[in-house]
Amino acid sequence: MIWNEVESAKREDIEKIQLKRLKEVVSRVYHLSPFYREKFEKLGITPDDIKTLKDIRKLPFTKKQDLRDNYPFGLFTVPMSEVVRIHSSSGTTGKPTVVGYTKHDMDVWNEVMMRTYAMADVTSKDVVHNAYGYGLFTGGLGFHEAAQKMGATIVPASGGFTDRQLMLMRDFGATILCCTPSFALHLAEIARKEGPEFRRDYKLRAGFFGAEPTSEGMRKEVAKVWDIEYYEVYGLSEIIGPGVSCSCNKGRGLHINEDHFYPEIIDPKTGEVLPDGEEGELVITTLTKQALPIIRYRTGDITRLYKEPCACGRTFVRMESVSGRADDMLIINGVNVFPSQIEHVIAENEGVTLNYQIVADKKGYLDKLEIIVEVDENVMQSEYDSIKKRLQHDFLNNLYINANVILVEPGKIERSMGKAKRIIDKRP
Repeated sequence: MIWNEVESAKREDIEKIQLKRLKEVVSRVYHLSPFYREKFEKLGITPDDIKTLKDIRKLPFTKKQDLRDNYPFGLFTVPMSEVVRIHSSSGTTGKPTVVGYTKHDMDVWNEVMMRTYAMADVTSKDVVHNAYGYGLFTGGLGFHEAAQKMGATIVPASGGFTDRQLMLMRDFGATILCCTPSFALHLAEIARKEGPEFRRDYKLRAGFFGAEPTSEGMRKEVAKVWDIEYYEVYGLSEIIGPGVSCSCNKGRGLHINEDHFYPEIIDPKTGEVLPDGEEGELVITTLTKQALPIIRYRTGDITRLYKEPCACGRTFVRMESVSGRADDMLIINGVNVFPSQIEHVIAENEGVTLNYQIVADKKGYLDKLEIIVEVDENVMQSEYDSIKKRLQHDFLNNLYINANVILVEPGKIERSMGKAKRIIDKRP
């Protein structure tokens, strides 16, 4: 079902909404944010310069480091008395990025998440098992409140405790699963120990998966092993959390809620805006946020946009599943490769699972790449050599990388209760 009429509006009507809201948010940050006021003045820009949607290209980019440099509340455009919730995302280095929400912002977040749930026709009859982490991470609470507002039964399971998760899913009759795709496979891996017909003990019909780049192979595997419809959710805390976009079950790509989030695709190196359909870095401007409006935020996520209407009836622009990040791209002896590309090759091969790790190191002056992959539980030791050779051939033939494949027994790679740790880069 379609939650809001605007999701299927004519393109010209959507753009009218976007332009009106773009002018409002530019005026807001110009007058209320010293950070943006300074950036605008350096470029000689005022809100009056925004007359068309294309004029957004005149505006400066915002990066994650800008949020860290203004830690904790330097980019807020409302007094703290109007902030009703704070989230933050932990970074691998430096200070976390802090995001705030007014009551209005929470209403926007719930609206886009209810649109997300509507993709799978979620109603009060559904039991939503939410295995995203609760706390400062936006995932758990992002999925929680919207489901509750729709009348669905929400089970706030959070992450970890695999056996307990499975018990709750069975005993409470979960029909909707929300978690990372890697954790969904981990759940299935443990559930399989109950027997080959384990699925009959579960009532799952659909799942909402996100928070990590995922290949088509993994999406198909999750859908197959749980026998459910797979809905991919995209979001990031700096913009709002989950709910920026979600896939439907009729066409390719994820529908961006573009009446709230204006998307662009740029060349990651030059910052030049690319035509529709070309792959590049996703840039998002929040159009309706109050506490933390963001102008042209460089997400670092690599994707492309499509504006053709979808068979589901929605006319919002669609983004392709994120193929990787501009900052997690591996360069191996001059060859660029994304982890999701490596995962796709693994997914296309029989006899191995999608539990793997990528280890980059140095051998002398040259890069050395090891890909550790768990074999399927039914694979015999005598088959290891042929599987290894086939994988190494496919990596070289498809991705132009020489990789040493190391096959290990099921369960040897450490499992993650949240985002899977796929890459270990030992290079200086």
